Amino acid sequence: MVNVIGSDKWSEVEASDAAVVDFNATWCGPCKMMAPVLEELSGEYEGKVSFFAIDVDQNQDLAAKFSVMSIPNLVFLKKGEKVDESVGFVPKDKLKSWIDSQL
Repeated sequence: MVNVIGSDKWSEVEASDAAVVDFNATWCGPCKMMAPVLEELSGEYEGKVSFFAIDVDQNQDLAAKFSVMSIPNLVFLKKGEKVDESVGFVPKDKLKSWIDSQL
């Protein structure tokens, strides 16, 4: 399950050993295409990687903290620290490879 959070719940991300954070917006077409892919992957990686979604329009502080300039923007974090990011729509197989390379 992808947890939709805001700045007030950022501690959940920091508490995760490994997390994918999807910076998105409701008006973003590629973000809407990415959402079901991330939902599928969240099930496949259950217990290994936590998945979070953050609306950049409602959480500009977090978007600025991670220098998000384009969306969708996926940030991979380990114990709250950014280790990599992926910008733009990514097909499931490539996204899976990207996640695997971070673990």
